[in-house]
Amino acid sequence: MLTESTKKYLLQHYPILQTLPTAQLADVQASAAAMQLPAGTVVFDENQPCQGFPLLLSGNIRVIKAAANGRELQLYRVEPGESCILTSSCLLGHASYHARGVVEQDVEMVVLPPAVFKTLLSVHEPFRDYIFGLFSERLTDLMQLVSAVAFQKLDQRLAALLVSKPSPIHTTHQALADELGSVREIVSRLLKNFAEQGWVRMGREQIEVTDAAALKQLAEL
Repeated sequence: MLTESTKKYLLQHYPILQTLPTAQLADVQASAAAMQLPAGTVVFDENQPCQGFPLLLSGNIRVIKAAANGRELQLYRVEPGESCILTSSCLLGHASYHARGVVEQDVEMVVLPPAVFKTLLSVHEPFRDYIFGLFSERLTDLMQLVSAVAFQKLDQRLAALLVSKPSPIHTTHQALADELGSVREIVSRLLKNFAEQGWVRMGREQIEVTDAAALKQLAEL
């Protein structure tokens, strides 16, 4: 049962639900479940069936592909107001997950039962357009990721990642390596090289970008 405040936040983050008829919106809210998950929680994992459709109100979830040797490649993040296209794909295709979703920052979310998600998709055109619009956006992001992994060197990808984040960047070398699908030792060596050239300044779990133009130039080579 959703509280009134949760219902309010749900409509704020997912205004597409406001286009539902009043009775149908009430049914959706009555069937939904509120969840709070701390950082580090595995929301879903490979080969697991999909249990519901998450709508994030706060925090975020990293969707990653893990290799047998422990290395990971981040596919995308799900933020409040966004949708997990992997979950949509699993629900539509009656398939299990092919990646892992991990809470990065403490999450508060509302989960719609699979049957409710499928009903909304089939009978409510604005919701259907919203979901497939996100599919298009995520597909573009994933194509850019594939292109970067296939055709860019790691130093270029690291430079692009650093300039895409607000400085100072509060992170660890391991977290950056996870995002890039690399290993900490290589990322640390590249960061040291960037620091020696005066492009970044490193502190404890913090990286300050001091020459964004140089990093951007490297990323675009």
